[in-house]
Amino acid sequence: MLAGLATCLGAVPAQAQVGVTFQLGQPGYYGPINPSGIGLNQLLYPQPVIIQPGYWNWGSGRTVQPIYLRVPPGHAKNWRKHCQRYQACNRPVYFVQDSWYNDAYGSRYRQKPYDNKGGGGKHDDD
Repeated sequence: MLAGLATCLGAVPAQAQVGVTFQLGQPGYYGPINPSGIGLNQLLYPQPVIIQPGYWNWGSGRTVQPIYLRVPPGHAKNWRKHCQRYQACNRPVYFVQDSWYNDAYGSRYRQKPYDNKGGGGKHDDD
């Protein structure tokens, strides 16, 4: 019986999970970026987006600093659905425009490979 079960299980094709990681500055990178040089005209919205208000009450009355993110198209519009991926549901988030990231930020970052300390962000199309 065990031999039959092993034969059956051996016939089931394995499904590989493929993850692609991009470095900060690359066109496919999504995640946090350094806010240096960001003006209001490079943001999707002039005000930060906060899904779970009350961030100002975290520990000892300290204020949580906003983060700047580049996210795939649609994530900013439906931020409530996607904020957990970026661990940013309960803090103010500014979304940067793709054109600014690709033309200004990304090209500047790619010119200095020794500064790429931003880690990798996964591109996920949903």
